[in-house]
Amino acid sequence: MRITCTVNGTGQEVDDVWAGESLLYVLRERMGLPGAKNACEQGECGSCTVYLDGEPVCACLVAAGQAIGREVTTVEGLADGERLHPVQEAFVECGAVQCGFCTPGLVVAAHDLLERVPRPSDPEIREALAGNLCRCTGYEKILDAVRLAAERQTRR
Repeated sequence: MRITCTVNGTGQEVDDVWAGESLLYVLRERMGLPGAKNACEQGECGSCTVYLDGEPVCACLVAAGQAIGREVTTVEGLADGERLHPVQEAFVECGAVQCGFCTPGLVVAAHDLLERVPRPSDPEIREALAGNLCRCTGYEKILDAVRLAAERQTRR
């Protein structure tokens, strides 16, 4: 099957995709976008979170064929060229990036939250990030990063 979709604002076409391939596999292995991580392959950890037509999804649970004609945004697509998105900058500045495996999914989830709720409370942040597992931290630096990104975005 041929997959034709828009990824990070650019039209993409991938041939010879078999019906069982996940969007995650196509993004990483066929399109060379390693941002979304392959961790649990069951939609439990959030490491592969991407936007599909503006909605966050676990790319490991989306069949590649479901992306035909649709728009996909990965963590790479949040940046503006070489300039990181404020959420990405905040994660770096706050030390919320440790091993980095969960980071892409957390960044996409935080980005989605701040698009919906520009000044989230701590309980709102915790709820928005609840589907993302991190084994390296106690989550405090991650929460600090979301707070910092929210503060910076509301000053704009």
